[in-house]
Amino acid sequence: MSETPAACVDLHAHSTASDGAASPEEFVATAQRAGLAAVALTDHDTLAGVRTAQRAAEPHGIRVIAGVELSTVDQGHEVHLLGLHIRDVETMEDELAAFRGSRRTRAIAIVERLNALGVPVTVEAVLEAAADGAIGRPHIARALVTGGFVKDNREAFDKWLGNGRPANIDKEKLAIADAIDMIHRYGGLAVWAHPGPDGRRDRVEPLVALGIDGLEVRHPGHHSDDTQRLGALAAHFKLVPSGGSDWHGAATGSRALGAMQINADWLAMQDARLAERYGTGLPA
Repeated sequence: MSETPAACVDLHAHSTASDGAASPEEFVATAQRAGLAAVALTDHDTLAGVRTAQRAAEPHGIRVIAGVELSTVDQGHEVHLLGLHIRDVETMEDELAAFRGSRRTRAIAIVERLNALGVPVTVEAVLEAAADGAIGRPHIARALVTGGFVKDNREAFDKWLGNGRPANIDKEKLAIADAIDMIHRYGGLAVWAHPGPDGRRDRVEPLVALGIDGLEVRHPGHHSDDTQRLGALAAHFKLVPSGGSDWHGAATGSRALGAMQINADWLAMQDARLAERYGTGLPA
């Protein structure tokens, strides 16, 4: 992996606390090798890996930002929301634990549907793939690959688990207004993750009214016109820009940690937004 300048950060990454391939400690080691000054750990529906990553980063002088990625619903559309700079990590994690229980119920229901369709994958295999992380469809896909039922994750989603495929069951989602409120309640900034072509003015403006703080301007799934449009919208609505690799463990390519080359100036803008929103009233 080529090293990135010390002034670069990566504000979207996942560990084994959800569906990433690397532990929180390995996440920090990868950030160190990449020469990153700061990283955000944004696992799906959990902050369980944050404190471990922060402790691992202390000797290396790397800033680990407490984050989470929440699945929400906005006007009938699924929207992923990043909560960045969460201050009350433990209390938010307690609230999310109850929410994650519904994900386990969903995973079991998907396995039962796969069984009914003639695929004898087991709940135990899915739980083993998830380890102690929040359970999601990627873990079911891994169990299908390990069991020899599909050749890879892509086939698992294309044939069985993707939206509209025969074994998919929609997951419980938060209303986006509730998710924004939750993030603010625990001292964070709410950022629309990878908006892509959906990140248009008619979709962004109502979120501004709900109190959203930022847009993920740079993401490996964005085309150049998406990035330009989102940057312009962030500036127009006085939202903070964010960006990251959406790292799940890749060693090379656009989804490698640090590959998006996010300038630390964007992190400074987020810090300024935090000071504007909260001052120093919340615990660090």
